[in-house]
Amino acid sequence: MEDPLSSVTDPIHPDDRLAEILLSHEIRWRDRAYFLEGRGYLLRPRLRPGWQPSWVGTKKLWVDVEDGIGTPTVYIKRVQTGDLESRIAIRLSSEPLRSDPMNHSVPILDTFVDSDDSQISYIVMTFLKPIHRPEIDYIGELLDFGEQILEGLTFLHENGVAHRDCASTNIMMDASAMYPKGFHPVEQDYLPDHSGGAPRYSRLTAGVKYYFVDYGISSEFPVDSDPASRLVVGDLGRDQEPPELSDTVPYDPFKLDIFLIGNIFRRKYYEVAVNLGFLRPFVLAMTNPDPNARPQAHELLTQWRLTRRKFSAANRHWRIKFRDEPVGEQLFWDGINWIRLAVHFAKWLGGSRFPGA
Repeated sequence: MEDPLSSVTDPIHPDDRLAEILLSHEIRWRDRAYFLEGRGYLLRPRLRPGWQPSWVGTKKLWVDVEDGIGTPTVYIKRVQTGDLESRIAIRLSSEPLRSDPMNHSVPILDTFVDSDDSQISYIVMTFLKPIHRPEIDYIGELLDFGEQILEGLTFLHENGVAHRDCASTNIMMDASAMYPKGFHPVEQDYLPDHSGGAPRYSRLTAGVKYYFVDYGISSEFPVDSDPASRLVVGDLGRDQEPPELSDTVPYDPFKLDIFLIGNIFRRKYYEVAVNLGFLRPFVLAMTNPDPNARPQAHELLTQWRLTRRKFSAANRHWRIKFRDEPVGEQLFWDGINWIRLAVHFAKWLGGSRFPGA
């Protein structure tokens, strides 16, 4: 069957009619557009009342214009007023916790109740990017990612919060420093107006900050409560591999978090790369089938920092090599990596700071 995106000869593009129709969640946002504008938040053209597709009647395709792109479910998040998710996120984003350098909980910029339905509230968060868009490329980037995530997990646990769903989709990054001209909120490889590709710096050069998001199934306990009383039941979550998940047998949700982060290290990096052996002791300890044998977050953070110090600036700039790379591709990218290192080293000798050092 012909790829519908490749044809420009049909009088009506096969997907045009679908792109002209708002999805159900888009309609809900469109219907609150004036209310949100009154709060200072202007929605995309596609979500404003009276929107007409800008490509209709032109030679443009819907894929080439900003308002042809569908809207994901959340930027301003609609929640039940006073629910656990918003309560935890707001508490962690309030002073004095907000200023804690260990805090990697998504910043809440604003919160307000819907004018028509007091059971509905909105929380406005810093705009974040999935951690895999783009992927982590260099060992130094992974070292920074791991330290920040273990910092954030330590912070959560020290403040009585067990996330319980900290899979990779619920860890995001503020990548604004990577994109000097910004990027589109949906098609994130494009400029904000979708007029072309968005130039970017590497994470090593720009620096990013990682955040935990989505406390929908999290648990919250008094900070001074007895650890033995901090037990839960429930088998919800994106990662179903932890052996303790159960609807009937209580388990420690803090040790569950340790497994979930360890599983990110294992599945996304350790198992698919050939030069990340330093992850092995972390993966083995964090994904131990016996929850009681897993370290605590602060212990892992201390060990990670000690491990990170063993890497020289040059080592941190070496790329992550994946097991499935063809030999020719591996040699090509290794050559590029050597060139990059030579350029950075030359700049360093000239007095510039070695990026990511």
